[in-house]
Amino acid sequence: MMHWRLGVRMLFLAGLLAALAATAQAERQPFVFDRAHSQINFVADALLISAHGYFERFDGEILVDRQNLENSSIRLVVEAASINTRNERRDNHLRSADFFDAANHPQITFTSTAIRRVDEKNAIITGELTIRGNTRTIEVPTQIVFLRDTGGRFRGQFQINRKEFGINYNSAMNPIDDVVTVQFDFHLVDQQAMEQRRQQRQQQQPQQQQPGNPGR
Repeated sequence: MMHWRLGVRMLFLAGLLAALAATAQAERQPFVFDRAHSQINFVADALLISAHGYFERFDGEILVDRQNLENSSIRLVVEAASINTRNERRDNHLRSADFFDAANHPQITFTSTAIRRVDEKNAIITGELTIRGNTRTIEVPTQIVFLRDTGGRFRGQFQINRKEFGINYNSAMNPIDDVVTVQFDFHLVDQQAMEQRRQQRQQQQPQQQQPGNPGR
């Protein structure tokens, strides 16, 4: 009887350890932006020109569950003053109170509230977008270009009505459309894997040779 009880306990312990291991594998892992291969662009149409621009500075807190993408989350923070349309005068106007009011609202944020996987290559990210202190819930169709153990690439585009975020300025000479198209393309890298590669590169760098002593 004692041996039987011991066997049951061992089986229970083995099952518990297996469950814990499976849970650990399913945990969300922190991912970071590959800066050289990530971008946020936008297109704003007006009577005289379609202004194409991008944001130079952004960061985020990204947790990815590779086994269950719907368990992932993202919080994106964009510096409003980093807007760049390749026209300094226009960019300064966009930073002003007529548009983003970057002095009083320095950050544009997006915080996911749900992720729904449509199929192997597509997902819809629902979240709260805040511009100029105005928050609206939006849905972001997202293409999963690839998702591997050490990274993934996600891209997509969506449209917003600028007036819903308090950007009401318009020009009589060059009327601006209310709807703005936002495009993104993110290459994300597993933070731990990236740190390991960085350490390996440092170790592989040849050590500086100490100057020899020709007299010895």
